[in-house]
This record gives sequence, C-alpha cells and structure tokens, in this order.
Amino acid sequence: MTSATVHSQTSETKPQTGSYLDTLSSSELFGYGVIGLCTLSRPILNLAIKIFPFTPLWMIKLLVYKNYCGGDTIPDVMKTGERLSQRGIRNMMVSYTVEACDGKKMSVSIDTIINETKKSVTDLLVPHTVRMIKEVGVDHINEVPPGYVALKPTGLIENAANILLHYKEPAYQARFKQLYDTCVDIIAECESANAALLKQYPTRKAPFICAIVDAERNDLQQAVYKLQRDLYARFNKEESVVVGTMQMYLKESSPNLLKEDEYARKGGYKIGWKLVRGAYIHSEPDRGVIQDTKSDTDANYNSGIKNTLANMCSKSPTVGHLVVASHNADTQRMASDLLDKITDPGVKANVVQAQLLGMGDNITYYLIKHRNAKNLIKYVPWGPPLETKEYLLRRLQENGDAVRADSGWPLVKGVVKSLFRKVF
Repeated sequence: MTSATVHSQTSETKPQTGSYLDTLSSSELFGYGVIGLCTLSRPILNLAIKIFPFTPLWMIKLLVYKNYCGGDTIPDVMKTGERLSQRGIRNMMVSYTVEACDGKKMSVSIDTIINETKKSVTDLLVPHTVRMIKEVGVDHINEVPPGYVALKPTGLIENAANILLHYKEPAYQARFKQLYDTCVDIIAECESANAALLKQYPTRKAPFICAIVDAERNDLQQAVYKLQRDLYARFNKEESVVVGTMQMYLKESSPNLLKEDEYARKGGYKIGWKLVRGAYIHSEPDRGVIQDTKSDTDANYNSGIKNTLANMCSKSPTVGHLVVASHNADTQRMASDLLDKITDPGVKANVVQAQLLGMGDNITYYLIKHRNAKNLIKYVPWGPPLETKEYLLRRLQENGDAVRADSGWPLVKGVVKSLFRKVF
C-alpha cells in the first residue's frame, strides 16, 4: 500500500447510528442521493472528480451545494446554523472560503475577504451563539459550544505562499507582519465580543467566540506555527481565544505539541488546539513527512487527544481549549469516553467535537443521540460560489474515501427509505 492509500481509508468499526438521514431535509436528502450515486465505486468516484471542474455551477448548487456549503451570504449561513440547531448541533466553525495561494487569481479582493471574515464574527457567530444560549437557558450555558471563525493564512494576503515560505527572510518580514496584523484585527472582534458577552453571561466557562488558525500544506506550515504562536502570546493570556491547528498525520506533530507546551510555559499564555488527521495528503510532495501507515496516524492522533486532555486536567495546564476534529468513529468514541471521566466543568466546556458540514453525519448523529454530546459543531464553508466550488472539489480529492465509506449504494437506499417515510 502507498501512504496515500493507507491514510485515505476510514475506520472499519462504524457506530450504530439508526436513522440519521431522517434528521435531514428533503433537499439535503436529495443531495446525498446524488453523492451516493457518485460514490458507488472508486472508478465512478474518480470519474466524478474528473468531470466536476466542468460541471456548471448552477447544477452543483441545485444538486449538492447545500449539503457541503453554508451559502453565499451571511443570511444564508445563518439559516444553515438554524437547520443544524434543529439536529442538536448548536454552533459552527465558519470559513469564508477564498484562498490567495501560489498567485491564484481570486474572484474577490483581499479587503473583501477580511471584511466578510470580520462580519462573520459580529453579524453571524455572535447573534447565533446568543440565540443558542437563550434556547437552552442560562443554566445550561456551558452546553453551547463556542462559535469559531476560521483564519486561512493563504486567504488573508496576496502572494501568500511566497510570504509563508520565506517569512524569516528580511525581504518578506514586513509582509508577514502585515498578515499577523490582519489576523489581530479579526481576532480583536472575537475578543471584544467575548468581553461584552461575559458581562451578560458571567457563568460561561469557555470563550463565546474563538478564532481558528487553519493549517496549510507542510512547506508553508512552519510559518503558520510561528503565526499562531505570536497570536497565542497576544490574545491567550487568560483563555484560549486563539486556537491553532496540528495535523497529526505529520511525523513532526507530536514533538511539535511538546515544543509548543514549552513555548507556552515560557511565554505565560494558553494554547488552543484543533487536532486533525490532516487535509493535504494528496497534495503533499514530500511523502517522508507523513506517518508511514494509517495505523501510525491513528495511534498518533489518539495519543494527541489523550495527552492534550491530560494536560488540560493537570494542575498547571498549558492547553486551554481542544477541538477534536475527526470523522473517525473510533476516535470520537474514545474522546467521548475520556470526556465522561472528566469532572472539571471548565475543562468539559472547553472540549468540542467537530465534523465537516456534509460529512460524518452518521457519527454526528451517534454523538448526539447515543453519547449525549452537547459541545459539537460543524465546519461550515461559505462565500463566493466559484470559490466554494473549488472547496467542494478539494473535499472530493482529499476525502474521497471518507465520503465513499458511508455512501454508495447503502446511502442511496437509505435516502430512498427516508424520503418515503417523509411522504408517507
């Protein structure tokens, strides 16, 4: 097996999730039916990936767009959040999905990306989070997860790849500082919102709004580590408003977690982590940086979860917040088992389980219905249709087997049965 093959496989142990499809709308079910037909086999999936770039945007929006993207505008995403809340998913990690990497020409300006990202905090996440708190009641305020705004470094400055590749060189330091300043301006919106909401809801034990620094491909990632470290030092003196990302399929990930702990102790700040297996395996040119097998990645990921939770529960923690971002059923079960043993309400409020919008819905359903998960979110991309189309293509390329594992003919049959129950 090649590294790409072993890493793209999903866990063979699947939770008994019952009728999770019954929680979806008819339009969402129709979209999943299309996905099921496109994933009947690996050759069919490969064909779907090949023809996807040539598929008209109107057809994509009609068939599958709503399943995987929050919408074109903030009101669209607000409606997506309302639909998710009806399924027991009370918050979102929103990402204005535009990137300026490798000289790519974008459909919108950098200023627009920055402004829309700021508005996604003030006009979307804050009102949605407040609405969720009012729905559950103040006594259950810590059962509402934070809202998250994703900061994609390659979407916040032009010529991003060169800046991140050469961030240590004098010719690029001013531009790297510009990227940092842009992130500071956005995170300041989160900080201001948290301060105002804490006065209104003083029993809250987690931030109301967090900023996530998304990972990039490995050759750019050293600069991203530096960026999120600087942001930790600026904003995370008391709580983890800034959450960084660690891709656990990288061999360097576990040593890096330890290294970041040392930086945090010396700097007197808290870390926030979103732990993922990793999103760039198909585009990573240096295969030597990736774990040798999927089993190695799984063991490394699960070890990262255990060690991070142990850190959070220790007498002098350096980690203040954790997002378990995974579509692996065994990992999410393990995380749920560990959370069940934690008695500190402050720690429990700061651990969130997550999946992508449109993926892992059976696992999401299992966590809600069978593990009573409250702090659970979906990653919701949104923005210009052309850009989100490219996001959908990447998800097919990077997560093809994860999509196919719970799709194909079983999904088609499940969709037909659910639609039949809705009608009759």
